[in-house]
Amino acid sequence: MSEMSEMIRKMGLFSVGVFSLTQEKAEEFTQEMIKKGEISREEGKKFVKEVLSEKEKQVKDLEEKINEKVEKVMKKSGVVMKSDVDALEKKIEKLEKTIQSLSKK
Repeated sequence: MSEMSEMIRKMGLFSVGVFSLTQEKAEEFTQEMIKKGEISREEGKKFVKEVLSEKEKQVKDLEEKINEKVEKVMKKSGVVMKSDVDALEKKIEKLEKTIQSLSKK
């Protein structure tokens, strides 16, 4: 299996675990804790909010790491990025304008 395929497989497995913690599950857990008298309703609401906020932060961090890794693998494999093509297009346009201005002289 290629490095890219393996990385995508691992990302998929990891994301299943991360996304399985839904707001509903966090609220169910909190309700149980409230029923047992281990936390108050206010603490429960705060807990759910904190858990979901942390989950969102971790998902964002994961996305950034995935993007960095994919970009690194793409560069390593020699695949041209859109940003590279865009930069070359700008250089070509600049050169064309320079050539046109020189040919008018």
